[in-house]
Amino acid sequence: MTNKLNEEALAYHASPTPGKIAIQITKPTRTPHDLALAYSPGVAEPVRHIARDPEDAYRYTAKGNLVAVITDGSAVLGLGKVGPLAGKPVMEGKGVLFKAFADIDVFDIEVDAESPEAFIETVARIAPTFGGINLEDIAAPHCFRIERELRERLDIPVFHDDQHGTAVITAAGLLNALKIAGKRIEDMHAVCLGAGAAGIATMDLLLKLGARRENLLMVDRKGVVHRGRDDLNEYKQRFAADTERRTLADACADADVFIGVSGPDLFTPDMLRSMADTPIVFALANPDPEILPELAKKTREDVIIATGRSDYPNQINNVLGFPYIFRGALDARARAINDDMLIAAVKALAELTHEPVPRPVLDAYGLENISFGPDYIVPKPFDPRLIDWLPPVISAAARRSGVART
Repeated sequence: MTNKLNEEALAYHASPTPGKIAIQITKPTRTPHDLALAYSPGVAEPVRHIARDPEDAYRYTAKGNLVAVITDGSAVLGLGKVGPLAGKPVMEGKGVLFKAFADIDVFDIEVDAESPEAFIETVARIAPTFGGINLEDIAAPHCFRIERELRERLDIPVFHDDQHGTAVITAAGLLNALKIAGKRIEDMHAVCLGAGAAGIATMDLLLKLGARRENLLMVDRKGVVHRGRDDLNEYKQRFAADTERRTLADACADADVFIGVSGPDLFTPDMLRSMADTPIVFALANPDPEILPELAKKTREDVIIATGRSDYPNQINNVLGFPYIFRGALDARARAINDDMLIAAVKALAELTHEPVPRPVLDAYGLENISFGPDYIVPKPFDPRLIDWLPPVISAAARRSGVART
């Protein structure tokens, strides 16, 4: 970021009111009678109803449209373990996106927890307040355990966006890129550079969509994740391959797909040259991708490339997913966000890209035309159709899979 942008960002967060979110009252409070309804004695009647039937909390309180965005500050953006308080601007920002894109209210909660156990216990104890829990910026491998145990304990959706949000958008873009390349997900050979939350969740979701485990290679800081290694945690072990390939360069040879969720400039032109025809490259490290699109296209004219950046085509942006996934889950009063709902989101996002793009989207991005093709494999974040297109599909998947209350 430039010094000018840094200064603008600080001013934006500080003025005219510190922070980015606030609470508003949704009922009239102009008269003594209004206050009697809002608090004592009127509040007693909904209390009695909820005590008799906890589901009435969805009728008489804000629970059904309220999501907790919760972090321990252990993996904040690309800044690392900065602590829970320093993560608060990011959590407030996530609240802004929830409200702006899906009209979902958010309390951001920063937990100073000395262990995963303490974090899990804290979240579990405050969960009755909310209709859903969005876990954010929690380092691997603890994030996997935290999400799993909270899902087991709670009867509301628990969703770690760094895992599943990234996976959903990546998978949607990949389905479309494969279609352009004339390839099938069942046949593709893919390499994932980065074996943290996003990488493992993305590989998991691709398997559920039809990819074959034997065709997937994962690469971490020590090289290819293979069965001969004795330093793998339980999550990496699931992707340990029976292969003689050891380096990222080895893994990329003849691969159809490269997915990077790692760091800048780690994917070289030589690696790209070694890939199969019409290579698909998702260089998602932010702000500096594993390879810049201009270098990739200079190296291979037939490459289809996506990044996490807004200044290039094909931005893999989580805002395409989490607001609408939660909107669909909340509308169905879902007890969980499950694989059926994630797969429904993937397919809906992929399908929307095939529809004619309306003029407001073109105007927002200063373009005369956008159509499905190598430079348009996922919808644009400011596409107003997303709120009508995704939540109903996700709610329907919740009902079909038996996790919906309505």
